[in-house]
Amino acid sequence: MAHTLPNLGYNHDALEPHIDAQTMEIHHSKHHNTYVVKLNEAIAGTELEGKSLLELVEGLGSLPADKQGPVRNHGGGHFNHSLFWETLTPGGASQPSGDLLAAIESSFGSFDEFKNAFANAAATRFGSGWAWLVVKQDGTVAVTSTANQDTPLMGEAIGAEKATAILGIDVWEHAYYLNYQNRRPDYINAFWSVVNWDVVADKFAAAK
Repeated sequence: MAHTLPNLGYNHDALEPHIDAQTMEIHHSKHHNTYVVKLNEAIAGTELEGKSLLELVEGLGSLPADKQGPVRNHGGGHFNHSLFWETLTPGGASQPSGDLLAAIESSFGSFDEFKNAFANAAATRFGSGWAWLVVKQDGTVAVTSTANQDTPLMGEAIGAEKATAILGIDVWEHAYYLNYQNRRPDYINAFWSVVNWDVVADKFAAAK
């Protein structure tokens, strides 16, 4: 079954003024869609067509050598963006609470210290990539970053400790350049105004 572009579930202008409608439309319908199209092309006619996106990404290291690059790039792009749109859904809690907040405070000392660590990971990611809040194998949370469209679930296949991302920020220039130009820190600061912490909490509970 072919992979498909997920619906946003909200209008392109729903995150304004923090993320503008034109950026959202281009980012979702052009950039993300390209990853989906290229992923389908890469696995067409192979046994990989029957695998879910999660199976492809998580099992990257066991895929045929000639498919690892396309799945890493295009499958990772599809996977990462799908998570991104979900956690930016309008209307949710603007602050974490409950078990998620307790886990953040345990790992970072406070929510503000977590935000500082996350923002620093995003600001200092050289070139294109992502910063993440992840759930590690021991159930604790941590901040990490990955290059290009790598995702923490790829683990050893990208030379990293396997973890489950529950929140990510896209720091490829296409995610913010129309509105913020080269001001990546301003985009990162605006990001906090559109995170849906209810969705992140659900992902944290599922990851544990």
